[in-house]
Amino acid sequence: MDVPLPNLPADSGGTGSTGNTGSNDVSLAAEIAAPEIRASAATDTSSQLIPGIHVNARGLALTILATVAFVFALRVAQRFFIPLTFGILIAYTLSPLVDALQRLRLPRAISTTLVMVSLLTIIATQVNSLHTEFDAILDQLPVATRQFSNEMSKLKLGQAGFMQKMQTAATEIEKATSQATTGNQPNVKKAVASETPVLKLRELLLAGSLGVMDLLGQTVMMLFLVFFLLLSGDKFKRKLVKITGPSLTHKRITVQILSKINTSVQQYMFMLLITNGLLALLTWIAFHLMGLDNAGAWAVTGGLLHVIPYFGSMLMALAVCLVAYVQFGTISMALLVAGVSIAIAALVGTVVTTWMTGRITQMNTAAVFISLLFWGWLWGAWGLLLGVPIIVVVKVVAEHIDGMQAVAELLNE
Repeated sequence: MDVPLPNLPADSGGTGSTGNTGSNDVSLAAEIAAPEIRASAATDTSSQLIPGIHVNARGLALTILATVAFVFALRVAQRFFIPLTFGILIAYTLSPLVDALQRLRLPRAISTTLVMVSLLTIIATQVNSLHTEFDAILDQLPVATRQFSNEMSKLKLGQAGFMQKMQTAATEIEKATSQATTGNQPNVKKAVASETPVLKLRELLLAGSLGVMDLLGQTVMMLFLVFFLLLSGDKFKRKLVKITGPSLTHKRITVQILSKINTSVQQYMFMLLITNGLLALLTWIAFHLMGLDNAGAWAVTGGLLHVIPYFGSMLMALAVCLVAYVQFGTISMALLVAGVSIAIAALVGTVVTTWMTGRITQMNTAAVFISLLFWGWLWGAWGLLLGVPIIVVVKVVAEHIDGMQAVAELLNE
């Protein structure tokens, strides 16, 4: 870069002095211009090393607002989205069976009806065969919880535990304080308090009945949705391809996305069937050898809870720990049963599930765990069940859309 040198006054001396003076003038000019040269060079270097980052603030703000609105809609309309998502996943799972029957020259309607009736018959038969064992488990759990909590909270200080003494002292102090400040009003409060549990019990029973009826209603609607989705076959796929537009590129991408979603969901559900069935079998063998009551029902419960990654195994271990304590009467045996349950879940989850998940979904473990936290917060227990299939679908869609490549990269293994 050319930097103009400052005009310096010329010396009118002799020839020898003129040469020395000229060199001195040049060096003086260089010293004066050096800071400007260094500043210009630094500016050029910084402009080359740090390129400008352009952020579309308006687009970013709109994206954030749209995401928040979408999450809010999922939260508010969960009674619609949860059965819808379950119905779609079950339809994807049962679709190969219907297609196989249709290849045997059976009409689509008859094939769908046979599959649905067979599924409901199998579920009803299993529930009926294990009904007695499940009733016994439901009767044992409250008693086991009370006994186990009392045993763990006792700190041997005389006849009563330390926490019980503290609670008794606090109750006596509260009674003395209330009598000193309010006089005869505690009698009125007792009368009011005696009516409160009855009202709360009625409210709880009413809420529980409404909850059961709501669950049954959503289950029936979900079964109808599965039936109609299986009956329609590839009609929805053709309609989605048709509405993407006349571009052959868009149609091809849509077909690829739908085919990949179909394959991924079916493979994931097949993986769940294999791993949960294996876990239920190993759990039944272990509990039967240890002499735990209702081993078959606990095996089925363990297989169902294993659908929820991480959290399902913890719930299973806690439940069998409580029941084993009631049956065997020792904490060591209860912890042994819980340890066996965790060991079986860890074996199946580490060896079989990890291997099959890596081959089928190739998902990042941290992304799966974060997804479970998000969907569990959004939809509760249903979100824990649906979190992994939803994130699998999101990953497939993100891999085929240019604007979502960053999401696909984060979800990849």
